[in-house]
Amino acid sequence: MQTVTRSFLLPASPTIAELDALARTRILILDGAMGTQIQQLALSEEDYAGQGGCACRHHSDHPQKGNNDLLILTQPAAIEEIHFRYAMAGADIVETNTFSATSIAQADYGMEAVVRDLNVEGARIVRRALDRATAIDGRPRYVAGAVGPTNRTASISPDVNDPGFRAVTFDELRTAYGLQIRGLIEGGADLILIETIFDTLNAKAAVFACFEAFAEAGRRLPLMVSGTITDASGRTLSGQTPTAFWHSLRHARPFTIGLNCALGASAMRPHLAELAGVAETFTCAYPNAGLPNAFGQYDEGPEETAAQVADFAREGLVNVVGGCCGTTPDHIRAIAEAVAGVAPRAVA
Repeated sequence: MQTVTRSFLLPASPTIAELDALARTRILILDGAMGTQIQQLALSEEDYAGQGGCACRHHSDHPQKGNNDLLILTQPAAIEEIHFRYAMAGADIVETNTFSATSIAQADYGMEAVVRDLNVEGARIVRRALDRATAIDGRPRYVAGAVGPTNRTASISPDVNDPGFRAVTFDELRTAYGLQIRGLIEGGADLILIETIFDTLNAKAAVFACFEAFAEAGRRLPLMVSGTITDASGRTLSGQTPTAFWHSLRHARPFTIGLNCALGASAMRPHLAELAGVAETFTCAYPNAGLPNAFGQYDEGPEETAAQVADFAREGLVNVVGGCCGTTPDHIRAIAEAVAGVAPRAVA
């Protein structure tokens, strides 16, 4: 707690004041899904692993197909173009392609050694894409360093026969997140987005790592925090209600707190309303494009998703909106148009 408290004495990044001013005047737009766009590229194992010198540099005995984060290094032009399309669709904040760019998650692919590169270059690629977009229309845009939950949970045992067992410790998470966050800051991220939180203890480790990295950098960046409600119970996987989720993380004084993933907009609404009723900061929602069908695809079109997100806005529930799984630049464009002119949620 002392590390977090001391971090609020650091000089605040100018981005904090800029985003705060913007969020009080209009609803800000976050980008959409990265995985949906990568799937459309139909990349091969060779595309993922890279060719020539790149393949030698990032050699691993593990197959790399499906390691979307690695495309930052092996297919940077393709990833930059996806970011650019989201920026031109209306996104004010665009996430790095680093959802699984921790040493813990990259261990599945044997790529722990390139974690720093993934995060540094991931932020730089987004910055290039946003600078291209701003050169066209003059609108400022912000790089969100995306920090995913990892594939391990600190609160729940993966072994039903040993409830006390944990596959990861708080300090292991803190160390892994710290390496990622330092890379994102080095690459030029304007803010940090801790997202798809199913275990609040994991998120606390990420928050702690953020403030350690801020202290080293000598400045405090805006922090966005987004949990995920996994089913109709209205709780995270580790058992918290939206209200408990807020009170567990309010000490971090995030720029936004919100929900993403797992649910479509209609199923997310009551949980978002609960969170908006207690949060003392801006709120953010980026739902899936409905629920996946039997083939794992998302059938909800841009207009349908946008109409539901616009309802969030008209009900005064949100300050930042975007899309998660299944959403595309067309979804983000439709959402941006649907909420344009709607007043943002008033913060208590």
